[in-house]
Amino acid sequence: MGPGNWSTVIEAVAGLLMTLLLMSYASAEVETCCDGRPNETLCFGPLGGTVCVKLVDSVSESQSYQITHTTSIILTIKKNYVISGSLQNKYLFIPSNGTFRIHNLMMTDGGKYVLEIFDSNGRKKEHRTFNLFLEAPVTSVHLFAECLPEGQVNVSCLSEGGSNPQYSWTLNGNKLSGHELLSENIKSNTIVLRPNVAGRLVCSVRTNFSFLLKEKITSTCDFVNCTSNGIHISKWVFKENNTLCVEPLPERHNIRVLLPIISGVLGTLLIILVVSIGIFCVKRKKPNHNEENNHDQKWTNADQGRRRQELRKDTQAEYGKVKKQPRLSDDVTYGNMDNSVYGNVDESIYANL
Repeated sequence: MGPGNWSTVIEAVAGLLMTLLLMSYASAEVETCCDGRPNETLCFGPLGGTVCVKLVDSVSESQSYQITHTTSIILTIKKNYVISGSLQNKYLFIPSNGTFRIHNLMMTDGGKYVLEIFDSNGRKKEHRTFNLFLEAPVTSVHLFAECLPEGQVNVSCLSEGGSNPQYSWTLNGNKLSGHELLSENIKSNTIVLRPNVAGRLVCSVRTNFSFLLKEKITSTCDFVNCTSNGIHISKWVFKENNTLCVEPLPERHNIRVLLPIISGVLGTLLIILVVSIGIFCVKRKKPNHNEENNHDQKWTNADQGRRRQELRKDTQAEYGKVKKQPRLSDDVTYGNMDNSVYGNVDESIYANL
């Protein structure tokens, strides 16, 4: 599974977790507690949730207590009996442990609360205050990344909800260091990564009572110089999402891509050249062989003609040597043979010779 698919899956899971978190807020109140016994205590409460404030260790029957918000008295406790105001379902005081609770917190519930303690004679014995600061829970976190000149990556972590959120960053499970960051403040919601730094980047957002994180798979930046639909584009973009170039201009990145194609074309041309040279050489040698054979044939025919002429001369010479034999007057007898067998030699015989 590629980085892009992982990013989609992670975003879907984060969205599901966020939905479940919102459902939990809707179905059950978020509750925070603080110690309000020291004077001027600062307490935090979640909007829509509940805050519980420890006001005293225990309630004495000989004393009475009064809790005021702004200028309104919201609760009075006398002899362990709680006298509620008009919003009795919103405020609750538990005498056994001296805890004060406020339900279904709204922005109007924030501010200063005053606790006054009176003795049995009604004289004010103690006066303390606590301040309630309300925070909305972090409901969502979004990561946005963009390429900067020279290949740096600017990443912003934006959260919705929450008051005074605190940010922290990790890359591939480890805290970011100066070797990976150009910006030194890793607690801010915006960081700048150095060129060629990429991986699983996580931004965590924390408030006093809520915590959410967002993960993003980042890639390195690449410079493109191309033409798309007749428009010249020259900018830094993420390498994995580079879909801008339709008609790329010749540059170092495009040459690297075309190297295998160029090598294949050159190899094919070389093979064609070698084959062509071989065919040319074969065709050139073949006529020379025929010419040599014709030359030899001519010499053979000349020799044969010369031999025929010599033979003809020899034959004429022999013919010239033949003399006509004189006719014998007397019969010559060879044994029993008579002149009827070997008579006068006809001249035609010698002529034929």
